[in-house]
Amino acid sequence: MDFGDLADHFDGVAAKILSTVETVGRSSNQHELDGVRALQELFGRPTEKLFIPTRFLQVTDDTDQPAVEDGTLTFYDARSNIPNRSEYRLYYPAAINAMKMAQPGDIVFIAKQKTPGVLFIVAPANSSIAAQLDWLFGTNVLEHRGFSVRAGLETGHDTLSLTAMYLLDMLGIAVEPANDDWLERILAKFGPRFPTSAEFGAFARSTLPGLDPTDDPDGVLLAWIEQEEMLFRTLERYLAADTLDALYTNGHVDVDSFIEVSLSLHNRRKSRAGKGLENHLIALFGALNVRNSFNPVTENRARPDFIFPSIDEYGDLRFPSVKLTMLGVKTTCKDRWRQILSEAKRIEDKHLLTLESPISPAQTDEMKEHGVQLVIPQPLHEPYKPQQQEWLMNVDDFIKTARERDSRGPMQGMLH
Repeated sequence: MDFGDLADHFDGVAAKILSTVETVGRSSNQHELDGVRALQELFGRPTEKLFIPTRFLQVTDDTDQPAVEDGTLTFYDARSNIPNRSEYRLYYPAAINAMKMAQPGDIVFIAKQKTPGVLFIVAPANSSIAAQLDWLFGTNVLEHRGFSVRAGLETGHDTLSLTAMYLLDMLGIAVEPANDDWLERILAKFGPRFPTSAEFGAFARSTLPGLDPTDDPDGVLLAWIEQEEMLFRTLERYLAADTLDALYTNGHVDVDSFIEVSLSLHNRRKSRAGKGLENHLIALFGALNVRNSFNPVTENRARPDFIFPSIDEYGDLRFPSVKLTMLGVKTTCKDRWRQILSEAKRIEDKHLLTLESPISPAQTDEMKEHGVQLVIPQPLHEPYKPQQQEWLMNVDDFIKTARERDSRGPMQGMLH
């Protein structure tokens, strides 16, 4: 599925690892970034101070939503009056919290947007979100001294995947379907309403009748998810248009209402994506005759996402615990992966399926220490480091594991 290209949204991007003197802690009050000569590739060689409208974002692995502030970057030649002695500097406002909180080793990404303005993103060192942004922008920042710059992005070089689209959503960049070819068929099926997640997921799968999960469980699962995402955004844009138009009166917008509607749209997308992933997994396991119980109740009223072969075997203490399998499911896991550690206590080794890609080596090492095996659809393995890829499990391998542990075998029916 094609969700467009990075060049649809950005002209170029630069990234660098922050040094001690570049942060606004005890060691520095300069509020400037060093080595900005490389940024001439993005901003040119202005003869006067260039004031750049900027959205400053502080992102972490602890939350799905960045802390956001609006301000201005200033790019200028500090020696403009001295012939042949240019010294360009990039000044950021001292009050910006993203830089107040920054630590040496953190990574800053400066993304020049197609519309006037820049995203200035600060990510913690060794975090998953830093690795994901480095992958999204193709900056390979850890391999450079000073700034890593990609200027003049061209269409066709950075096609956006589902994972990239989720990252852009997090940054406040809207990725919409390229056309409305499916809208008429969606409205004929459901009318002008949001159907339930189960209904919409089944409809999305029905629009891809040629896919057979037995041939490629990983590829089919991802295709189903991407198709639903595209169809949902097509319907959402249609249904949201009247609501957003109503917020404009005499050329002015009701800002508070606009923010409320935007948050509602964002929360709906997040909730639907999680439910959609669960529904597609239920369909996948059903198509492959993999016995399971979905969202059963275990100890202390915990509700793991999937138990294999079923909750009946789990509740039977005569059934060997080594033959039981648990799968947690999270579209993006962030630090929430630890939640599954207290679920299904009979099962020591936990499995966690996510679409988040990549996750930092530090995070995956911690998962290993806690007995958590990460399950990632095979097409999403590529952004991970080679040593991580050796450890990752794909969906097909997980299904084989669950079947091998099921003493009754896959053809004895399923429990939900």
